[in-house]
Amino acid sequence: MNTTLDYLFDPLCGWCYGALPAMVGLARTSDVRLRLRPTGLFSGSGDRPMSDDFAAYAWSNDQRIEGLTGQRFTERYRVRVLGDRRQPFDSGCATVALTAVASSAPARELDALSAIQQARYVDGLDVTSLTTLAGLLEGLGLAQAAAQLATPDAALLAANQDRVKQAQALMQEFGARGVPTLIATSGAKRWRVDASAAYADPGALIAQLRNT
Repeated sequence: MNTTLDYLFDPLCGWCYGALPAMVGLARTSDVRLRLRPTGLFSGSGDRPMSDDFAAYAWSNDQRIEGLTGQRFTERYRVRVLGDRRQPFDSGCATVALTAVASSAPARELDALSAIQQARYVDGLDVTSLTTLAGLLEGLGLAQAAAQLATPDAALLAANQDRVKQAQALMQEFGARGVPTLIATSGAKRWRVDASAAYADPGALIAQLRNT
């Protein structure tokens, strides 16, 4: 098997955080090339203010994800992120941060995504803040990406917009309405992979790819 897997996601998607162990496992598999495709689903027209109702809905959903995947959603996250009415539900800055990494150290993009999700869901940090995100990248040794993110220029923003457009085109092509969505390519064959296997048993996703 020699397969490319396009991972369509949003960094503020709890289900994408739930799928993270499977993505890490795939990245370590020699016969699968994992390609991250941020969709911008919760940025621009998809962002929203954090309200009491939305926070309650998000926490309920997060508890389902934790029960299914074992990924942690801490009380600190509940208080400092879901409880903060000044902090929007907006993945725009986090998506730009990932594009900065993709342009300067592409092999580290999954590390950056993992750090952003850990910072939000476990440490309760505000990953809608460029300052917070630049600090995370600096802590990962991604100094070039951190510097780009601290003062995003037109080239970085254009590259980010292009990545999001490509991901959205893939979603439209395969009729996907949400994330995570997985699109596999092997030779001339392209197909949508059932992402549900990634939650309870990350190894099942690898097996599914190998047996298709």
